[in-house]
Amino acid sequence: MTERSERLYGLDHLRAAAILLVLMYHYRAFKHPDWIDSIGRFGWTGVDLFFVLSGFLISCQLFREIEINGKIHLKTFYIKRFFRIIPAYFFTLFLYFTFPFFREREALSPLWKFMSFTQNYGLDVINRGTFSHAWSLCIEEQFYLILPLFLLIVMPTKLFRYLAVLMMVVIGFSMIARLMVWNEFIIEVDTASSDFWKLWYMKIYYPTHTRLDGLGIGVLIGYLMQYSSGFKKMVNNNGNRLFFLGIMLLGISFWVCDEQASKTASLFGFTLVAVSYGTILMAAVSQSSFLYRTKSYFTAQLAALSYAVYLSHKGIIHMIQEGFDYFKLENSDNISLIICLFACILGGLFYRFLIEKPFSMIKTKVLKRNV
Repeated sequence: MTERSERLYGLDHLRAAAILLVLMYHYRAFKHPDWIDSIGRFGWTGVDLFFVLSGFLISCQLFREIEINGKIHLKTFYIKRFFRIIPAYFFTLFLYFTFPFFREREALSPLWKFMSFTQNYGLDVINRGTFSHAWSLCIEEQFYLILPLFLLIVMPTKLFRYLAVLMMVVIGFSMIARLMVWNEFIIEVDTASSDFWKLWYMKIYYPTHTRLDGLGIGVLIGYLMQYSSGFKKMVNNNGNRLFFLGIMLLGISFWVCDEQASKTASLFGFTLVAVSYGTILMAAVSQSSFLYRTKSYFTAQLAALSYAVYLSHKGIIHMIQEGFDYFKLENSDNISLIICLFACILGGLFYRFLIEKPFSMIKTKVLKRNV
């Protein structure tokens, strides 16, 4: 979710795809046309695509700064992240905690968990599922906090030269963590019970330490693109091949994850999805690929709105469908779907002009004072 992605056509396309995947997946929780069930069932991977994008974009930004300045300006980095993420997020929290009609479910997690970006730990999605999708933002915020500090620690050491290996270790750690959690908490629970899904989401799907695959793949690609001329040349010369390879891998990933909460999917699925999207991301930044060269006003605008739409879409869809119910209108057909999606775009534009742009101007002034 960085400014650079809005200037790279290929990454615009991926961010637009990610938010559409998320919208289709979450729309299944509301009244919907039947085809949404089949189209949207793998939409959960849109979050994994966002993780890969964030890992790549943020690490590239930091690696470039290290190359140019030999250090990381933590204050500047955190100021930029604060003004990009916090104002829109806090406004969404204000809506959820102040206006009950905005809530798509009955109960919220405690405010302090949202404010501290720890909501993804111990999240009972069955009983406290309102604004549950903030779990992924919690992981990203923790990543933004830790990655620059981690790089500052390893930069002066020989470990920095082996950062690619370290990222593979991080990904392996997540896989082992999921295996341990499965064997300790999940294995003996009846898969047909609500307790199974509650535990699976709480212990495997939401926690940061079990979901490092996408971020790790993104950082790995960012590091190799910055410091390996051979890798960068390979990527730039094989853009379209990488795209089709990524699509094939994604198909295999979807097959493995056909039952999302199966043991095989839980242990290996997130990693396969991350590798697949990482391969597609390499295609998106390759100068020889059609993704890199193709400009689209639609995907550029949707990419720019993706963060705001992600934050607000459940509340907006809920309000629209409640309004349809009140006026005795059909709310499970394609027309209501189009209206809800259009309303989500309008919500994103509201965020852009009333929150993001004003705070972007404030950010610029604050940065000038701190240079």
